[in-house]
Amino acid sequence: MPNLHSVLKRPLVTEKGVTKKDSERTLCFEVAADANKTQIRQAVQTLFKVKVAEVRTSTTAGKLRRRGRFAGYRADWKKAYVKLKAGEKVPEYAEI
Repeated sequence: MPNLHSVLKRPLVTEKGVTKKDSERTLCFEVAADANKTQIRQAVQTLFKVKVAEVRTSTTAGKLRRRGRFAGYRADWKKAYVKLKAGEKVPEYAEI
């Protein structure tokens, strides 16, 4: 995956994600399903100009959703928790 924005789809700005960002210096992103930890690490380091300590990933299965008599599944998606090294400034992408 040569493009950084194809690896990192969007930051997850949720209550849990913002709390982890403030207290544990951990950023939370929705990432491409086929992205590995090395690609995620390189994308965050290049895009935000910070050093990454560790990357944890989680794949979430899509849920069944109904609209009247029609039913379908949401797409499966992948989440990454990126912990920054000590002394690195946390980027401010989640202004609440």
